[in-house]
Amino acid sequence: MAYLLDAIDKKILEALQRDATISNIELAEKVCLSASPCSRRVKNLYEQGLIKGAVTLLEPNRVGLPVSVFIQVTLSHQVKKELQAFEATISNWPEIMECYLMTGEFDYLLRVVVPDLYAYQEFLDQKLTKFMGIGHIKSSFSLKQVRYSTELPLEQLLQK
Repeated sequence: MAYLLDAIDKKILEALQRDATISNIELAEKVCLSASPCSRRVKNLYEQGLIKGAVTLLEPNRVGLPVSVFIQVTLSHQVKKELQAFEATISNWPEIMECYLMTGEFDYLLRVVVPDLYAYQEFLDQKLTKFMGIGHIKSSFSLKQVRYSTELPLEQLLQK
């Protein structure tokens, strides 16, 4: 269920998406509130489930994980039991940064990060191709990241 955001909640969320380390005093100034009401609003946004957590974003190249691979996975059978088994298994693989159940020509789209092509081959050999029930795997390697954002476009919410 969607939570109805007012303009101040929206400003709070936009500011926190840009910088989760901002102090409550700085945040309150940005959204034109005093510190106590701002803190209560942030607490409420957490309680309502709008904020899942605060993280630190790392630079993949600087930490030695420069290779992004997008993998299209098609299962042999698209039955609930096999979908659930696949999802449960890959949820424990740290190389997988994102996984989406898709419509269309394949069942899942994965984004995997690895240090190099050798590590990707190991991932395929030791993990993905060992999963029973995979019918087809197609890999595409990212040459360059053109745009990456973790900020949701909240400006769309109040324009309706």
